[in-house]
Amino acid sequence: MAWRCLRVATGRRGWWDASPWGTPLFAAEQRATLVNVKLKWVKDRALDAAVSRERNLRTAHHLLDLVFSRPGHRVSRSDLLAERSVQRLCGSAYSALEFLGRYHTLFAVSRGGVSLTRAALDLRQREVDCLCVIEHDLVARLRRLLMLTLPRSLPLHTIDLLRWDLGLPSDYQASILRRYPEHFALEQPEGDERVWLRLLSWDDLLAVSELEKSADGGDTTCLPFPVSFTRGFGLRSKCVEWLREWQALPYTIPYADASGLDRRTDVSEKRNVGVFHELLHLTVAKRTERQNVSNMRKLLGMPQKFTKVFERHPGIFYLSRVLGTQTVVLREAYSGRSQLLEKHAHPLVAIRKEYSTLLRAALPPRTRGRKRHEAFSKQDEGCDMGGDEFELSE
Repeated sequence: MAWRCLRVATGRRGWWDASPWGTPLFAAEQRATLVNVKLKWVKDRALDAAVSRERNLRTAHHLLDLVFSRPGHRVSRSDLLAERSVQRLCGSAYSALEFLGRYHTLFAVSRGGVSLTRAALDLRQREVDCLCVIEHDLVARLRRLLMLTLPRSLPLHTIDLLRWDLGLPSDYQASILRRYPEHFALEQPEGDERVWLRLLSWDDLLAVSELEKSADGGDTTCLPFPVSFTRGFGLRSKCVEWLREWQALPYTIPYADASGLDRRTDVSEKRNVGVFHELLHLTVAKRTERQNVSNMRKLLGMPQKFTKVFERHPGIFYLSRVLGTQTVVLREAYSGRSQLLEKHAHPLVAIRKEYSTLLRAALPPRTRGRKRHEAFSKQDEGCDMGGDEFELSE
């Protein structure tokens, strides 16, 4: 099963195909120690384009949400600029006004205040209607996220970091949490300044990973992950051998108790990969910023430097470095394209794409092209693009 994945991933036959029955020449061993594999980062322009397409979208959406929530969908400039979130996003009142004026396809700015254009107002209303329709899906995503954690709870700050990626509305505490008291509870542990969201109800039907679902009722003991690489990504034979053996290791369900696993083994690392594989599946666009999960180590039962799995497994994850941050993308959801595959499509992603189209329509044609070029060329500086290199040591 695992070697068949390698054949698909690499697009060629290899020594694992030597047997006429398609079985490997030897069984994969469960390594006692973690194999040290170092891989160079290789740019994937299609996935970078998918990430850079949302340039300024979150800032614009936040401002649009603030304006839409006011009576008559209109707010004075002084009230809008006084919002702490606006100051944090834009840096200054001047920058905020410049941003609003630049994207005239979304915002109408006048002396009387800030309102929304007809196109923005219609699109926002469609988004609100969509959120009502998919509310149960959002609740399930949030419950599954909490089920991935050891204490079945997360600080609200951590959920706020993931809110956009999960598709939750900005007022999710009022519009979702309070409406489902049988599932969620807010609490503040003694001696902790943070407010936590705790899961009250476990659901075995939700505790089925996306990888298990893909097995379609088959054996899930040693499930391999879907693997694909950037075009031109060369795999040395030692790395192919390690990857084949790693794929054939036992698969630990991310919702299961993994306290008995030795964190220094490849089996434990496969469990860590499985947790992030599942977490990324919970996001509507199958991606999130690396920093959003960097503070979840103990909550997910991970070892030190746990996000290194993103570099160690470039066939499963891609680290995009555009927009001044690192974004983890689930490769299988895009399959070498800059658009989500149809089976992973989500109605919120389609609406956000329309928002991005309105944003780009506000820019002069030459500016659109220049900004897209800068998004890539900036990332090339200081990157060694001299070819793919793999090192294997035990």
